[in-house]
Amino acid sequence: MLLIATPGFAVGQTVAAQAHPSSVPMMNALLPHDLSPWSMFLSADWVVKLVMIGLACASVVTWTTLLAKSIELTRAVRRQRLVLAVVTRVRSLAEAGAQIGTQDAAGAALVGAAQDELRLSADAADDRDGLKERIVSHLERVEAAIGRRMSKGTGVLATIGATAPFVGLFGTVWGIMNSFIGISKAQTTNLAVVAPGIAEALLATAIGLVAAIPAVVIYNHFARQITAYKALVADTSAGVLRLVSRDLSRSGAGRIQTPSRPRVAG
Repeated sequence: MLLIATPGFAVGQTVAAQAHPSSVPMMNALLPHDLSPWSMFLSADWVVKLVMIGLACASVVTWTTLLAKSIELTRAVRRQRLVLAVVTRVRSLAEAGAQIGTQDAAGAALVGAAQDELRLSADAADDRDGLKERIVSHLERVEAAIGRRMSKGTGVLATIGATAPFVGLFGTVWGIMNSFIGISKAQTTNLAVVAPGIAEALLATAIGLVAAIPAVVIYNHFARQITAYKALVADTSAGVLRLVSRDLSRSGAGRIQTPSRPRVAG
């Protein structure tokens, strides 16, 4: 009756003590006294430690990319909206180039590409359709280059989001293997032997999820923001093409003002 009234773990310990009196101190010594995340990290195997450190570094990279890319995108979108307003407002390509100047690299590249083609095609003034096709080709390549430049840095987020869960799973498997090794060495299935390895394994899994989930969410956020930015660049490109067509219709290709292309720092 005394054993029934005692808590469950005490019942098992009492029964084990009756069968093997000398095993009680050993079980008490094996019981983990601190299972905080930091203590689990310190007591983990070196492979699991490397996994945790790598995942922690990946998480730092994720949040650093969020901060840096958010600032870059915010500034780029603000400048591109100003450039689009200028291209929409002005009456000629030369006026657009003068007002944009070197304030925005993307806008200056689009206007400069059109001006360069007009200058190179000065001796083919009569072939207006061919001139427009060449300008469209230039603008499309400039748009693609601007999109690639803005997408730099987001690929690492996709990599972290795709691989971090599996890296954490590797740490989990390694921790469980250590648990079975501990069982084999101690010749017992006592929880005190199994718990530390399982705790390390679960901690590696948790860190992998902590690194992967924000990376996926942030990557999707940037994908939407970059798509919106590309749409602004496409609108600006269309505005530049309208200016070229307007100039061709108004004056003729031979008399279009084509100032030298502005040089953009960086």
